[in-house]
Amino acid sequence: MKIGTLDLGPRPVLLAPMEDVTDIGFRLLCRRLGASMVYSEFVAADALVRMVSRSLDKLTVCPDVLDLNFGCPVKRVAGKGAGAGMLQNVPLMLDITRAVVEAVNVPVTVKTRLGWDESHKIITDLAEPLQDCGIQALTIHGRTRAQMYTGTADWSLIGEVKRNPRLHIPIIGNGDIASGQDAQRAFDTYGVDAVMVGRATFERPWIFKEIRDTLDGGDHRIDRVIDSRYAPMTAQWMLDVLKEQVRASVERIDEYRGILHVRRHLAASPLFKGIANFRPTRIAMLRAETVDELFAIMEGIRPLLPE
Repeated sequence: MKIGTLDLGPRPVLLAPMEDVTDIGFRLLCRRLGASMVYSEFVAADALVRMVSRSLDKLTVCPDVLDLNFGCPVKRVAGKGAGAGMLQNVPLMLDITRAVVEAVNVPVTVKTRLGWDESHKIITDLAEPLQDCGIQALTIHGRTRAQMYTGTADWSLIGEVKRNPRLHIPIIGNGDIASGQDAQRAFDTYGVDAVMVGRATFERPWIFKEIRDTLDGGDHRIDRVIDSRYAPMTAQWMLDVLKEQVRASVERIDEYRGILHVRRHLAASPLFKGIANFRPTRIAMLRAETVDELFAIMEGIRPLLPE
């Protein structure tokens, strides 16, 4: 699949943009684990105009693609007409898209949802006008704004958009991709050009390796945390991946804030499910304030994990 001249290869798997999750360290880790392309956290245009330092920090990116996010459903964004709020003002959405395409020299893509609510699922009518604005890929989250992240993603409308013979840009499907089998089904059943994974990456960045193993029919070669061999997905290896996530977060910010940013995700990792009497250890992970303290807790867990 290509976005402009950017070739992502066959059946690419992308990391969704997620606020307070997809910082540069996490993105690069997901790339090493098999993600074909990764998206930064949301960056508000008005914050860039005002030169807000926290927003500027998010712009540590590869300048390959500029994505317009018309899909964020949270109230403080959509409620003021931004993000998924644009689904209630399609003319303005198209004007913004067209203006951005004309203003930049990199491919512009759009991410959006099926519509504002169940009574206004407009994506099948919206896709062509967006393409006419000059975008070079369209990502569709199979939920409405009203659904937020509840219920089940409706992939039938994503498939309908993909089957439109007048659309020639790549269609990327997003929503409820939580396993290699989910990704395989999305490609085979709905014909999408790529899939995007969001919340299933929480505490589980190795999902990209799981998906690539399924799609490619074998063990996907990745840059292992310790070395560059084919990495068997053992519990011990997963623990090393989580430690690498900690290091990346600390290197990006500083020790205290880096630990604060990542520890809640680690404590909820499915890797630790099934360990007897784990609650005190989970609480200790949530309270850890230094790398040494957190790693000592994690190494204490290691003997409890299968080899």
